[in-house]
Amino acid sequence: MSFVVGLAGGIGCGKSAVADRLVARGAVLIDADVVAREVVVPGGPAYQPLVDRFGPGILASDGTIDRPALAAVAFGDAQALADLNAITHPAIGVSMVAQREALAGTDAIVVVAIPLLKTEHRASIGLDAVVVVDCPVEVALQRLVEQRGLTQPDAAARMAAQMSREERLAQADYVVDNAGSLDQLEAEVARLWDWLLDARREKGAPAPSG
Repeated sequence: MSFVVGLAGGIGCGKSAVADRLVARGAVLIDADVVAREVVVPGGPAYQPLVDRFGPGILASDGTIDRPALAAVAFGDAQALADLNAITHPAIGVSMVAQREALAGTDAIVVVAIPLLKTEHRASIGLDAVVVVDCPVEVALQRLVEQRGLTQPDAAARMAAQMSREERLAQADYVVDNAGSLDQLEAEVARLWDWLLDARREKGAPAPSG
């Protein structure tokens, strides 16, 4: 029986680094960011609805959706953004649930990486646990500036657009502290992996009789 864990973390906290290390230990990754790109390719479930809603101006010369062009149209207008989400989010959810269900009969630890993980995802995706990768706001801001090349105002704006650190932590069954070095993160992930293995065993254990 698979064990499905939702993996969340604010921008700059290192969620991808944790996911990569879990995959190296044998976990299977379902990444919402990857699925979001898959559903908008030509022939994908969100492709034609997006073209119908936003027009041919969002298409590149090869017929694929020009993501920066789509973002420029959608993120400047609240209704357009709501329409974008209404088209893409259900398609992303259906794909992620299908991938999770395909692994249900295995003994895999399935990591579902969702940047904006919400309380309702526990039921809609079927999560057994939620892990949050956490670091102080100032550490995340510094990483975005130094490692991703963002300006400080841009990095701060992106962080402000997400749910708060406190909201993320309130959902967590397990918190990975990624405030330190890569060596410290490796040790944190090793502890997390042991916790996941124990949790999977507990899920698969028969219920006590009587």
